[in-house]
Amino acid sequence: MFFRILFFSSIVLLGFESLAQTQLLSLEGTYQDKNLLVNNPPMPDGFGFCISKVLVNGEILPAVIQTSHFKIDFKLFHLRKGEQVFVVLEHATGCEPRFINPEVLLPKSTFECSQIKAQKDGLLTWTTQNENAILDYSIEQFKWGRWVEVGQVKGKGQKGTNQYVFQLNPHSGKNIVRVSQTDNSGKARVSPSTSFVSNVQIVTFSPAKVHQNLYFKANGKAVKTKFEIYDAYGNLLKAGFNNVVDCTTFVSGVYFINYDNKSEKFIKIDVP
Repeated sequence: MFFRILFFSSIVLLGFESLAQTQLLSLEGTYQDKNLLVNNPPMPDGFGFCISKVLVNGEILPAVIQTSHFKIDFKLFHLRKGEQVFVVLEHATGCEPRFINPEVLLPKSTFECSQIKAQKDGLLTWTTQNENAILDYSIEQFKWGRWVEVGQVKGKGQKGTNQYVFQLNPHSGKNIVRVSQTDNSGKARVSPSTSFVSNVQIVTFSPAKVHQNLYFKANGKAVKTKFEIYDAYGNLLKAGFNNVVDCTTFVSGVYFINYDNKSEKFIKIDVP
């Protein structure tokens, strides 16, 4: 399974010194309809508190901050759930404020899938409840011996009933499908799987010994299919959706190809 390590909204903490002998501490994440708490220690000389200014997405926090603890109420900035948030604390040197609950800016997957089904043409629908965060759903097909991501749909993040639709490109024979979400923990939360038998014709490729191009056909006619080509060491060389693959850049040898719902191999040859 590919891990799309793209950002399921990470937290970033930075500290650096400015020319005015102040320091900045920043936090980045996604608004989850919760407030952020800040610990504000006293100044080293005992007069006043460490933090002098708080910025949220470039706007000054309109609240009292000269206290040992305060909250950042994001509703003051008219943010909507799922929007990106960048918080900056400007503070004196010699003291270290901290975010008490930075995890409130990290989305967590909590969805419960009550129904998932697919039609023969690949139209996938699913229904969920108890979503607490706006996270992408990964649509996955089981083929080539593993779960393969074939698309994404943005989650709605609502606790009530949420309904989704996605159009798959089915392969021939039995298709097994599920949806999943991956949050800041890095672990995937998955739905039950569903299956259907498509009307897609069985795809074959030729030739088995390739000089230039490799072709996909069904019932003798050219047909497009998703494919992956690996070398003998397991390195992915090409992937796509087409009815022909240019193999002229491959050196001679054995290669492995995933296509339709099959995993096979071919030989690249050089013709004098």
